Amino acid sequence: MSGPIGRPALAVVRDGNPGHRPVLESATVPPADFPEPDWTKELPESKAPRKPVPPERDEEESIEHFVQREYRFEKKLEDYELRRQAINGTRFVKRRAAQEWARVVPVLQNSIGLGNPDYSVVVDMCICVARLEWCEHELSREGLIVMGQRGPCKNPMTTIAGQYRTQLKTYIRELGLSPSARTGLPSRPDGGDDDDPFD
Repeated sequence: MSGPIGRPALAVVRDGNPGHRPVLESATVPPADFPEPDWTKELPESKAPRKPVPPERDEEESIEHFVQREYRFEKKLEDYELRRQAINGTRFVKRRAAQEWARVVPVLQNSIGLGNPDYSVVVDMCICVARLEWCEHELSREGLIVMGQRGPCKNPMTTIAGQYRTQLKTYIRELGLSPSARTGLPSRPDGGDDDDPFD
């Protein structure tokens, strides 16, 4: 059951803990240097489709039959464009996710430390950032309003972008990727080996 998001422990203590509830301390996991994922395996790319060829009417072909072939061609062309869009999106996401990994992971390792349980979270966060930027890229290219079956309508990418943005807020809070979120995360100790509970 969902409930209100808990405030960072540091913020509760700073305010004098007005609710007088127990302040939970953060759990500690052994630090780990996990390798960057193989983005080609994480985000496999589909096979490039062959672009359909527009039909040409034969001299003895009826109008009705030619119109049917034109209709099938238009459907194949729509499918081709969607598949090409998916391939271009996958290539963009792989490149952008790798950039986000290189930007964020070293900072997190030096600030709060990362353990093996954090691997999947960080991978998914990088993919989330990349997919959100791809959605915004497509919105800039297509516009917020597109033509649907019944006329102008909201671009479906706006809904997808909103879902990824909501998920990204969760990662920002969990990984301490904003000034307010960082107040609730313990800093990585800078002491010697005696301070490491896993030695």
